[in-house]
This record gives sequence, C-alpha cells and structure tokens, in this order.
Amino acid sequence: MRIVSLLPAATDIVAELGLAAQLAGRTHECDWPPEAVASVPVVTGAAFAPDDLSSREISDAVGGAAHSGSSLYTLDTEALAAAEPDVVLTQDLCEVCAVSYQRVSQAVRVMDTGTRVLSLEPRTLDDVLDCMVTVGDVLGVRDRAERRRAELRHRLDRVSRLTAGRPRPRVVAIEWLDPLWPAGHWVPEQIGRAGGEALLAAPGEHTKPMTWEAVVSARPDVVLVLPCGFSPERTLREREALTALPGWADLPAARAGRVWVLDGPAYFNRPGPRVVRGAEVLAHVLHDVQAGEAVTSAEARPF
Repeated sequence: MRIVSLLPAATDIVAELGLAAQLAGRTHECDWPPEAVASVPVVTGAAFAPDDLSSREISDAVGGAAHSGSSLYTLDTEALAAAEPDVVLTQDLCEVCAVSYQRVSQAVRVMDTGTRVLSLEPRTLDDVLDCMVTVGDVLGVRDRAERRRAELRHRLDRVSRLTAGRPRPRVVAIEWLDPLWPAGHWVPEQIGRAGGEALLAAPGEHTKPMTWEAVVSARPDVVLVLPCGFSPERTLREREALTALPGWADLPAARAGRVWVLDGPAYFNRPGPRVVRGAEVLAHVLHDVQAGEAVTSAEARPF
C-alpha cells in the first residue's frame, strides 16, 4: 500500500505501526523517525519562511488572532499525483497547522484514481490513541494498532500512578508567544496525567488567544512554553516576548525558577503517539519523577 501523509502526526502514527517503508509522500515538516522519513518524497512546502519571522509576524501572515487565513502549507499537486497514493492521511482540525482536508480532497478528485482520503481530528488523549487504531484499520494492521494503543495507555497510567498523591502545581501552558495562546486539546490532559492542574484551558478545548492579564491573574506555579512548530532553540530566541512583559518576574513560576521550554512539535503540538512521551516529560518537569527514559535537555530545559 502506498501512503501519503500530509500531517506530521500521521507520519508518526505510520512509523509507530511499522509501516514507514510504505510512505510514498510526506510533508516538509515530517521529521520522525529521521532515518525512516529522510528519503520519502516531499509533497508540501511552506507558504513563507517562518524562521525569518517573529511569532507576531507569523500570526499576521496566517490571518491574525483568529487563525482564519491561509495555511503555512502549500500542496504540490503534481508531486502528490506522482506518488500514486492508495491512502492520503490529512486533517480538518486546524487550517494553519497542515494542508486542509478540503484542499486535499479537491486535489484527489482531480487525480481521479480512487485514492482514499482519511481525515484525523483528535481533540483529547483518548482521541489521539484511537486515531492510531483508525489508521491501522485502514492500512490493514488493526491488531497491531490495538496492541500499540494498549501499550501507550499503560505508559500513561504509569505516569498517573507515579505522580498520584503529590501536591498539584498550577500550570499555564503557552502554545504561541505573540499573541499569547494557551495550549488546549490534549495538553491539559497531559498536565493532569503528570500531576498538575492545567489553567486557562480545558481538556479537548480548541483555545483562543488570551491576555497577559489572564496569565498574571492565574498566578501559575509552573509555566510551560511549547510553541507550535518551534524547536526549543527557536523558542529561546524569542524569550523576551514573555520576559519583557510587565509583571513577568513577579509570577510565582518565574520567582521559583519553574518556567520550562519544551519540545512542542515532538511531544505536545502534534496529535501522535509521542504525546505519551510528553506526559512522561511533564512528570519530570512537575515532580522530578522519572517515568520511562530519563528526560534530556533536548526535551525540557529551563526557560
């Protein structure tokens, strides 16, 4: 079966199911596992060069605070057709984060090849894990997908057990720097699993921009900085977008040195199997608890 993944999280799922060799196309942002995806043809591009722009400039370029404008992604329809996919994996959750379901469906209709388009729209941790079974079913490996889902659920349960009964720090997770945007969807559940209390966003919530005053009023014990699509290094280049705000130094989290920059794309922004590792990382950040492999500075470091 020939698979084209137009969503980095879907590529993660395909790799998790042991089917990376069947990838016939991917996005320019699909980067895991690197040894498996490096040779897979790229069928998308960036509408502009985000590394050259600030968070505010990127937000303005994709339609401002409403995120109702163009996607960061362009679709190479000729490359998509050349891939001759049996299945295309995409999403309809965020117009900014990936090529939209509508654009992909239009391209596939033009191809007129009988290609199946599967849209993934998870909002919670359970949804994320269930997506793996949905994909596995379409790709003919449902039993394998169900086993992997059970293993990932076991790891999440272990995080919960290891952090149970400890004081629950109040946590603000920031998914975009300017405008400030709280991390919603599955991230509040990751925080809860790791023994924290998520502020300013509810589990499964598709969030909106928040004011700085809302953060100050929340008085978080911990601040997690995990911008969508930014590596930790890229995030730290814009740290003054937060540290220069009035009252930053007076936040309980800042006074206690409990502000962390995390690898958002790997473990928090993408609804793939690595969100489980994100919960394990948070167990270390919130409680200095090791759940799974030891957390590295590439995964979490002081802000």
